Formats: sequence, C-alpha cells, structure tokens
Amino acid sequence: MSAELLIIILFASLILVLFSGLPIMFVLGGIASIALLLIKGPDSLSIVAMKSLESMENFVLVAIPLFVFMASMLQRSGVAEDMYEAVYRWAGPVKGGLAVGTVVICAVMGAMTAVSAAATITMGLIAMPSMLKRGYDKRMVVGTVAAGGALGQLIPPGTIFIAIGIFAGLSVGKLFAGGIFGGLVLVSLFSTYMLVRCALEPAMGPVLPREQRATWGEKLVSLKAVIWPVIIILMVLGAIFGGVTTVTEAAAMGALGSFLATIYFRKLTWVNFMESLYQTARISAMIVWIIFAGAAFNSICTSIGTDQVVRSLLLSLPIGRWGVVIIMQGILLVLGCLLEPIGIVMITSPIFFPTIIALGFDPIWFGVLLVMNMEMSYITPPVGFNIFYLKAIAPKEVSIRDIYRGVVPFIFLQALGIAICMLFPTILTWLPNHLIK
Repeated sequence: MSAELLIIILFASLILVLFSGLPIMFVLGGIASIALLLIKGPDSLSIVAMKSLESMENFVLVAIPLFVFMASMLQRSGVAEDMYEAVYRWAGPVKGGLAVGTVVICAVMGAMTAVSAAATITMGLIAMPSMLKRGYDKRMVVGTVAAGGALGQLIPPGTIFIAIGIFAGLSVGKLFAGGIFGGLVLVSLFSTYMLVRCALEPAMGPVLPREQRATWGEKLVSLKAVIWPVIIILMVLGAIFGGVTTVTEAAAMGALGSFLATIYFRKLTWVNFMESLYQTARISAMIVWIIFAGAAFNSICTSIGTDQVVRSLLLSLPIGRWGVVIIMQGILLVLGCLLEPIGIVMITSPIFFPTIIALGFDPIWFGVLLVMNMEMSYITPPVGFNIFYLKAIAPKEVSIRDIYRGVVPFIFLQALGIAICMLFPTILTWLPNHLIK
C-alpha cells in the first residue's frame, strides 16, 4: 500500500472517530496503537510506551502543573477583585470603559495564570454582573469577557507555547516573547472596537452616573491593586527574559508568588488549597495524557512519511509561499472549531513547521500565529470553550444565543489581528530576536 493511501486512511479514521465524541487523548492514542499494530505488527506497540517515556523526560513539562497551580491559586486569591475595583474607579466615566478595563485585566490575568479558563471564569463572575447592572449591552459584556479570557492562551506564559516548544523543537522563551506583542495587538484592536462602538452607540456601554464616580483620592488608593500582579509577572516573565531562570524554574516562582498572594489577601484556607491541588492534578493529567497520545500519533505519522508527503504537496502548490501560509491558517481555523488546541498543535507541528522553515519563514513567527489562531478557537462555535464557561456562570437573562452573537465581532477582530501580524512579521519577531539569544 502506498504512503499516500495510508495517510488518507489514517487521517480519515482520525476525523471519523473524533466525531464519535471520544476525548482526543483516546482518539490519538487509540488510532496510533491500532495503526502500529496493523502496519508494523505487535512488536511495534512498544513504540507507544517509548514515546510516552521520551515525553516524560522533557523537563519543560514540569512547568505545566506549576502554571496550572499558579492559575488556580490566583483565581481564589482576590487579586482580580482588587484589579477590577481599580478599573471601576478609573474607567467608569468613559463610554465602554468598564469593557476595555475588563479586557486589560484579562490580559494581566493571562500573564499571571497561563490558563484561559481562569481569566474567563474569574472575570465572568466579577465583571459580567457589574457591567450588566450598570446597563451594558449583554452582547458587549459576554463578547468582552469571552474574548478577553481567551488572551490567556496568547499572553505568555500560555501552555500552548510549551506544547509547541516540545513538538516543534523551538525555544519556549522566544515563543513567549513573541506572544507579548501578539497579545498587545489584540488588546489594542478589542479596546479600539469597544471605545468606537460605545461612542457611536452609547447604550452599548454607558458611563457611570456622577454620584457613582470615584474621587481622585479613591483612584490613587486603588492603584495598590497592581502591586501583586506586577510582582508575579516579574517573577515569571522577568526571570525568563532576564536569563535568570528556565521556563520551568520561572513557573515554580510564579506558583510561589500566587501562594503568597493568597496569604496576603487572607484567602488561604484549607478548602481553597485542596481545591487548587485537585484542579491542578485534573488539568495537568489531561494535558499530559494528550501529550503522550500526541507523541504516539506523531510516531506513526513519521513512520509512514506523513510529514514528507504533506510537505511536498504544500510546497508543490502553485500559490506561492504566502498562499501556503494562508492555507495552513485556514486548516488551523477549521481544526480549532472541532478539536482541543494542544491536540491540534501535536497533529500539525511535525508537518507545518518543517514546511514553514523550507519556505524561508521564521518558525517563531509562525508559532505565535498558530497560538493566535488557537486563541480564536476558544470563542469559535461549536467547540469554543469560553462560550461554555460563560454559559455555565452567566445570569439567567443571558442566553447561549446572546453569547454567540456577542463573540462574532471579536472573532473578526482576532482574524484581523492575525492578518496584521502576517503582513508585518516584525511585530512578532523583533522582541524574541533582541531579547533572547
């Protein structure tokens, strides 16, 4: 049987089984095991165990539970409540100011937690009722929280960057550095849209009444809310970019910082601590099992020459190298509507990154574009995780229809952000090239 036919059967089976609703770890691992058994024979099943052991030996993997623990503790620490209070006092007199402030806080939460769910759920519980109470349009509110929460994947230290670093063999520190300006592009686009939209339609985001506005003294006092976020961000990103620690060591420092923040805000209880440990174990186990399954699936793809066949096909297309990149982004967008982002990274990395390098593009640039695309998947139906997070915690007056309608403008803004970073690649490559050697 030819390699091309084997590849078609393999990926057709993958798509078919995915529609069964099975978790992606079982789909990738199961198909890899069955394919190895049929193609290579029973003795080849040892490859699955070998690939899992090789993945376990990667020291960067240790950063995942540490970042998850950091996110879980911060979610319970009270940091977000204080930051939102500061935003409420400073941005309330501006049309759409609370919405812009919510996106900014989500970006800061992303820099502290690395987990999209933490920012989405936390701000959904804090900011969403506050904005609805003050007359903000439901669609603006849910779109702001859903899109802002997704920034946790792009603003470093996002866990998807770690997966790309492992499977594409790239520097995680450089990917983190590229994600900073990618995140700032999206924050700027979101903020500009909300300010312009609310200026044209004041009912979308009304200003606070004068009697509810803070005095200058209250505004200045509220600035103390940024102290702990700055400390934790410096402990994590400052240590990485300053060359003081590795990514894993910085994750440990971030976990320590979140623990101390919980103590400072007097939120450290036995219940909170145990819930954080349980959440860390559950999420980390899920991610690690997906990585193991992805490693096994990649081994069968490599053994039948999938990467070489697909790369040759893409390079032979008469559409130029930019056309190939656009096709890749389209494939990632479609996969993002169906699969979990880390699973997509493991399926596509062995194929896409060698092709990108062969076309003469910077792999760090493409890695950040990939994460921007995966971030879009968090608010893209039907699988968009943030949509379901919000539905679970939204007030009764907010329907799933409101959430879907609310995220549509932000999907287009994210696509615009990807297009800008494609047209001006220096946005994503300047900081990695100058900050990390």
